[in-house]
Amino acid sequence: MRRKHHFQNLSLLAAFFLCFSLLTTRPVIAQQDDNIALLDRSAKAFSAVVKKAGPAVVYIGVEKTAKGFGGQGKGQNPSDLFNDPFFQRFFGPQFQHPNTQPRQFKQRGAGSGFIISRDGMILTNNHVVEDADTIKVRLADEREFPAKVIGTDPQSDVALIKIDGKDLPTLPLGNSDKLEVGEWVIAIGSPFELSQTVTVGVVSAKGRSKIGINDYENFIQTDAAINPGNSGGPLLNIYGEAVGINTAIFSRSGGYMGIGFAIPVNMAKNIQQQLQKDGKVTRGWLGVVIQDVNEDLAQSFDLEKAEGILVAEVADDSPAHKASLKQGDVILSLDGTHLDDVADLRNRVAMTPPDSKVTLQLIRDGRKKSIDVVIGEQPSDFSRSARGHGGANGNSLLDTMGLDLQELTPELAAQFGYEKGQGVLIVRVAQDSPAANVGLQPGQLIEEVNKVRIHNLKELKKALKNSRTPKQVLLRVRAGEFSQYVVLREK
Repeated sequence: MRRKHHFQNLSLLAAFFLCFSLLTTRPVIAQQDDNIALLDRSAKAFSAVVKKAGPAVVYIGVEKTAKGFGGQGKGQNPSDLFNDPFFQRFFGPQFQHPNTQPRQFKQRGAGSGFIISRDGMILTNNHVVEDADTIKVRLADEREFPAKVIGTDPQSDVALIKIDGKDLPTLPLGNSDKLEVGEWVIAIGSPFELSQTVTVGVVSAKGRSKIGINDYENFIQTDAAINPGNSGGPLLNIYGEAVGINTAIFSRSGGYMGIGFAIPVNMAKNIQQQLQKDGKVTRGWLGVVIQDVNEDLAQSFDLEKAEGILVAEVADDSPAHKASLKQGDVILSLDGTHLDDVADLRNRVAMTPPDSKVTLQLIRDGRKKSIDVVIGEQPSDFSRSARGHGGANGNSLLDTMGLDLQELTPELAAQFGYEKGQGVLIVRVAQDSPAANVGLQPGQLIEEVNKVRIHNLKELKKALKNSRTPKQVLLRVRAGEFSQYVVLREK
């Protein structure tokens, strides 16, 4: 009996410890289950957004006739792929041997886009379809359509193309102004022609400018992986709305390095509507040369702090001139909206319809005042003159030879692997120009003009002015670790 009673006590004790163990571990297990359930809901939420948006994201293949150093057709050298202008946006310039002669060849490129209307309107990047002879669009269901260009805007890098279709899947456009830093975003596109590739990240920053990619920049920065071929594809918010157009990456290797840039969809909406209606974009124009105010300028102009945009020049017969703006004015706000920097003012003026009246608050001679300005229409040659190219800066010779140049800003120097003040950057080369015929390409750096070392546009202007041969110029041009001399002769 005593043995039986002993075993009963042991059984009761074991049962007690078992119950105690279950009671103490149950909350931990329940918490783990809740965490897993939360992750599961998050994963399914992303999946649901992609499933809904994916059918409206398209692959865009283009072909054009180009002059350069690449191969022809399907038999071209794989290394020539990196000389493709569509990819040079990401990879930067490639050095060419000075004895290599340019030739015409068929060049293929690829990008992405997204359908915004059921009859086949597609938003993409200008650099994806620029100068293309043929454009092919492939949908997620593998259907293929030829596409035509409705309109392009190189200054913002937005393009609108169209395919003939009915009841096509569409992607709703969101409100990029409401996007916050730290929000989840999703990128869908065709990196390296791998269609319907999905990456996820967050908004790293907003309002990025001075990148040196477009004339008008207000980029959304994201760490969602973007690679060559993603250009033109959508950046989505968690509601499945397009809040941006993926455009470029910051890279020193040519591949993804954690920084991508997208055009805000609110900027793209305005451009798309004008392209669809008129086939072109009309922008507002103020007619001033402006610069950001730093600490030194603030002290020089007796400002309390470094803020606003300094007016360096006022163009004759411009809206600014008619409104009596003056050199030395410091613009603080437009229609009551504080202005962050030069890019902010340029973007707001450009998006203002011509003939609209705006109020500028500014500081003149230490006093605040308001001036009403009737915005004009941007001249057709504004893109060239605004960047500081051509005859306005005294390098009309290089302008006629097909070169657009720009000061090497710290951002551009970092992007292309140069040092600040190392030279003058080539940002555009006109087709069939003397510059194109000797193989000059965007992203290369001019370091010498007629054997004179130059570091900026001012020194370049002086070197050209002192040239003994007005229709010929000797340049030393750098691409990466290598430099070469080239002779440009006016046609």
